[in-house]
Amino acid sequence: MKSKQNYILFEDVQNGQKLYSLIKENNIKATIAPTPRVLDVCCGISILYDNIEDKEKIEEIIKENDIVIKGFHEIERDIDPSRMKFL
Repeated sequence: MKSKQNYILFEDVQNGQKLYSLIKENNIKATIAPTPRVLDVCCGISILYDNIEDKEKIEEIIKENDIVIKGFHEIERDIDPSRMKFL
């Protein structure tokens, strides 16, 4: 079974950076990542969060701080461990 990746997408970088800072303040494991092109060609950054159970807490942070997002998305993990390896 393939694992899933959970993303939050944004219209602009400012909202992404603001939410990322607040997520880290709340000790939620997440990272800023390039937006997967299968999801959108938006501002270029997204937040990749590890635990789907954190979604409700993240939604609260978004609402309390008037952060604008494009949405939450879940996709199949598509990491190829042999990518970028050269013989």
